[in-house]
Amino acid sequence: MMVRVDPTDDQLASPLGRVSPLLKLAIAGAWFVGLFLTTEILPALALAGIAVGASLVLGYVPAGTLGRGLAPLWIAALAVGLFNGLFSPLNSDPALHELAIIGPFRLTEPGVIAGVGLASRVLAIAAIGVLFAQTTDATRLVDSLVQQGRVPERFGYGALAAYQAVPRFAEDLSTLRQARRIRGLRSSWHPRLLVGLLVLAIRHADRLALAMDARGFGTGPRSRYRPMHWGLIDLGAGAGAAVVLAIVVVLPRVT
Repeated sequence: MMVRVDPTDDQLASPLGRVSPLLKLAIAGAWFVGLFLTTEILPALALAGIAVGASLVLGYVPAGTLGRGLAPLWIAALAVGLFNGLFSPLNSDPALHELAIIGPFRLTEPGVIAGVGLASRVLAIAAIGVLFAQTTDATRLVDSLVQQGRVPERFGYGALAAYQAVPRFAEDLSTLRQARRIRGLRSSWHPRLLVGLLVLAIRHADRLALAMDARGFGTGPRSRYRPMHWGLIDLGAGAGAAVVLAIVVVLPRVT
């Protein structure tokens, strides 16, 4: 079963939850760019720690929810770092200082540092992504993109409809398996299930397109049910994020 963990009302009412989703998306993008521009380990770990702390203190994200969201991503990050540390091309350079030999693998100091640096950047990216996901409502994000980011309504609300339709695939898959079981067929995985899912997806998309056309999406100016406005909290969040990025990533590169 596919499970989508949506943010709770407390998380959406938190200081980070009230920040404009468009601004949070821009902040996350800026932090990602900063991570891509550095190979240092400490800046990435600092951003990861700040993101985790902000999730707990400013986002009201429960520690258990945060841990469940980060655990698989951080395990994958450690695996990526280990793989790159073991198979780094720097390990084959005999002129580099050798740290250890593990079976057929020769580990050098630059190779290990490169692997740890990559793992730390993936850790930071995962922490920032979970922070954004656990303090942002999908509907409010699309409203912000359309109203504040001037994204076309057909594209924005169409993407929202597609996102909200993802859990339906799990329900459709369960229904198809039950239908096969009633007919005396194997209910485990079968290629014909893909055909059934494709047919149901086309039917859902057709009904959704008709419903959106009936409501006049993209035909002209529309009134707003949830108006989005910039506020002081957005100014504070943007300034704070810029200061954090400058202190953690930019300043160590120029000093």
